[in-house]
Amino acid sequence: MTVEVTKNLVYGTGGGRDLLVDLYRPHRPNGAGVLMVHGGGWRMGSREMVTGQAEGLCAAGFTCAACEYRFTPESPWPAQLHDVKAAMRWFRAGAPGWDLDPNRLAVLGNSAGGHLALMLAGTVGEPRFEGDGGNPGVDTSVAAVIAVFPAVSFYVGERSSGSTNAEAILGADPDPEAASLASPIRYARADFPPTFLLHGNGDKVVPVTASINLYNALVQAGAVAEMHIYAEQPHSWARWPNWTGPTMAEASVFLERYMLEGDRYAAPA
Repeated sequence: MTVEVTKNLVYGTGGGRDLLVDLYRPHRPNGAGVLMVHGGGWRMGSREMVTGQAEGLCAAGFTCAACEYRFTPESPWPAQLHDVKAAMRWFRAGAPGWDLDPNRLAVLGNSAGGHLALMLAGTVGEPRFEGDGGNPGVDTSVAAVIAVFPAVSFYVGERSSGSTNAEAILGADPDPEAASLASPIRYARADFPPTFLLHGNGDKVVPVTASINLYNALVQAGAVAEMHIYAEQPHSWARWPNWTGPTMAEASVFLERYMLEGDRYAAPA
């Protein structure tokens, strides 16, 4: 399948500089789009890290936009979330020009990017997190979330199940309330967008209990959630070449069910 890639488009500004995005357009678009957010511990990484996943989603007809964002050494939290929200505003504002339905835009993120994807979904309209990087007033909501080995909660002091040290995102001597506000699990509620969680139970960076805990919190709140756990797989495995095909095929089925008609997955008549 042919994919048209346009690199280095400017989606907004942050820290006094332009912020860039790569647009992946399938030959036969299905009218839905996915914002792609790379990982790297909030302090490193690149848009190229999600190329294979974007191509996998394009194979199912999804238009993808892979965004950069400022890292914590350059700009402290929540600049990273400000940038991802600016990227979603840009994506929604330009959607009609790419034959996309603005109401059918999802987000996918890996690791730290999975955290940012979940925070994007859970903090719509929160002034402290919206930022002003471009396209003011455009809605930042998403129709679905694909979170791949995401960080979902942060701890200060004693570690809790599935949590990540808050210093990773907040720096030295983090404030406990700031750590809680940066934790996606805090925002689990009935109207949280449909969420697909993907994790390996051999992950030593973000334990699989992170996804399990978020899945339980979302389901208990009444939200739609689905979780796929792969045996023995370590952190980052889902981006490896032999895994992007099958994992993005699973993600595509989820996105089709909750962003498109999804009738072909209904029970037989």
